[in-house]
Parts: sequence; structure tokens; C-alpha cells
Amino acid sequence: QVHLEESGGRLVQAGGSLRLSCAASGRTVSEYSMAMGWFRQAPGKERESVAAISWSGSNTYYTDSVKGRFTISRDYVKNTMYLEMNNLKPADTAVYYCAAVADRSEIYYPHAHQYDYWGQGTRVTVSS
Repeated sequence: QVHLEESGGRLVQAGGSLRLSCAASGRTVSEYSMAMGWFRQAPGKERESVAAISWSGSNTYYTDSVKGRFTISRDYVKNTMYLEMNNLKPADTAVYYCAAVADRSEIYYPHAHQYDYWGQGTRVTVSS
């Protein structure tokens, strides 16, 4: 099993920045051999993909609404994935989830159904 734990969510003003972290642990799959992604779910809305990264980190995906503002990255030594969020908008308010799937290809996975492991989420609130 792989355990994912998100952190870093909080209340922030519009235009501000946050960095979310997703720490991975587990005895069967190391973070190094997993493709990972960030998703978010706003109140009353479906969960949506935010960003995704291949196991090597060489390929990334961003949904259109966050391109140029968010950056996904990963630290293999710390077994942690990050989401750097800049110029935050009230529309970014949501619970953010990280997800992982065992994969050693150069493919990223932008869809929720493609992932096997999920964290519990961290709440981001952007005030206007």
C-alpha cells in the first residue's frame, strides 16, 4: 500500500501564493516509480484534474485554468510532490488531493480514474 498525505492548504488572499506538499510512503511502491497528480474539488462541484507529472518528472500536464500560475514538481529524496500555486484566485478555492499510480513510463495521467492511491486532501481557501 502507498500512503499519501497532503499539507500546506490554508486561507490566502487573492493574488497570493501557496505551496502544497504530498508526502508518499509505503512498503511496496516507492515514490520514484509512480506517476502522480493533483486534483481539486470545490463545494458542489465534481473533482477536477489540476496537474500531473510522470514518474521521471520530465513530462507534466496542467489544466488550462492554472497554466502559467501553478507548477508541479517532485523531490525523490524526500518522496514528496509539490504544487506551487501563484496568483491565486477565488476560483481556486477547493480541497486539493494528491494521487499516485505505479508507473515507470514517461506518461502523465490527467484523469482521476487512472489513479490507485489518494490522499485525504488539504483545503485551500482564496478570499477576494
